[in-house]
Amino acid sequence: MSATDEPWVTRRVGVRLSGPPGTDGLTVHDVLGLALRRNPRRAHLLVSRLLGKHVPTDPRLVRAAGLRLGERVGTALGVPDAPGAATSTWRAALVGDPAACAAVLAGAVRPPTRADAVVLGYAETATGLGHAVADALGAASLHSTRRDVPGAVDYAGFQEEHSHATGHRLLPTDPDVLARLADPTAPLVLVDDELTTGRTVANTLRELHARTARDHYVVAGLVDVRSSADRGRLDDLARELDTRIDVVSLVTGAVDLPDGVLAAGAALADEVDPAVPQALAVPDDVEHVGADWPDGVPVTARFGTSGRHAEVLAGAVAAIAAPLLDRLAGAPDVLVLGSEELLHAPLLLACALAQRSSAEVRFSSTTRSPVLAVDDPGQDGPGVRYAHNVARPAGRLWSVVVLVVDSASDPAALAAATGVLAALRPHARRLLLLTLPADVWSTTP
Repeated sequence: MSATDEPWVTRRVGVRLSGPPGTDGLTVHDVLGLALRRNPRRAHLLVSRLLGKHVPTDPRLVRAAGLRLGERVGTALGVPDAPGAATSTWRAALVGDPAACAAVLAGAVRPPTRADAVVLGYAETATGLGHAVADALGAASLHSTRRDVPGAVDYAGFQEEHSHATGHRLLPTDPDVLARLADPTAPLVLVDDELTTGRTVANTLRELHARTARDHYVVAGLVDVRSSADRGRLDDLARELDTRIDVVSLVTGAVDLPDGVLAAGAALADEVDPAVPQALAVPDDVEHVGADWPDGVPVTARFGTSGRHAEVLAGAVAAIAAPLLDRLAGAPDVLVLGSEELLHAPLLLACALAQRSSAEVRFSSTTRSPVLAVDDPGQDGPGVRYAHNVARPAGRLWSVVVLVVDSASDPAALAAATGVLAALRPHARRLLLLTLPADVWSTTP
């Protein structure tokens, strides 16, 4: 690779990735890009090509990666592994080939394997990924949250030390989730998009093990780039807690951070004006889409969902996809945009649209993560939100952007001159707002 072929972050601050082939022959170079973020704790951001968070991605590829990770978890829990799609098919999907995206998803859909487990996904980035792992296992699912939920009583809380928003809360009320959390023989699966140091995992394990000392934990991530010292610390924790902790990922690798990378990243960030909300014309042509969502079907796993949730959620998503397809008839390309922790249902909706229409469908989400936005060829709660890479090259517009929120969103904030609708409208010929019902915290089964 020549210097001019190197990623922009590598050229400017020297951060490099390396690693061997992993699941289905993929490597860290296949599934990760690099970005900088405005964060004093960590200069770089690993940008996943499988997550559908920071980069608009074919939703079938995102869903396939989550299910494939669930199969790797199943293997750690004693289920025989099954081969996935060929490396060449994955790589074709990663560059957007629609037939390859359909093929990797078809190859990842298999019967559930370990319904006795409970899966915990980390907010905000891995809420949807955790739910996909739970679907692959047929397991109960829960994700941490940073949303303020009035009246809610925390089951547990922990810190994500490197993050720009560090506090996580666990608020399970689903009886199936609570029963498995209290069962020391039920495997607990912790799911994050990337495993970089293992500190967040360790903080979670200590907190939950103090409540229920269980026999087996599985830690899962799309990519594992922990150092040997970090891996040793998690091994030490397993011995300290007298438990078993297995770690699985689709790929493993290493991040080479040169001396002075934090200072170099900060200096580079200072050269670029930060992305801040701009007052824009408030659009008066946003198309509001109602959702005929069935009562009693959770939209997220914020308060937990049982292992039976996948089937009922699929039915709910199919019901709202049908009228939406009529609205999108003839659109050549569509971006479905989730919002922070609301990832799983919008992803399933995007998959349904991709499978049942001729449009090029992409999926991504708003995020709290303040990535440094630089144009380079090839490359919930208070606070500013970002939607990265929505603007298309050469001034091209999306035919349709579908923003998916829940009913807890503030309509005035959404429609403000500095709000998300005003920011998205210049990038789409049509802008649709789909509002799903917000999950309500309740201790009543």
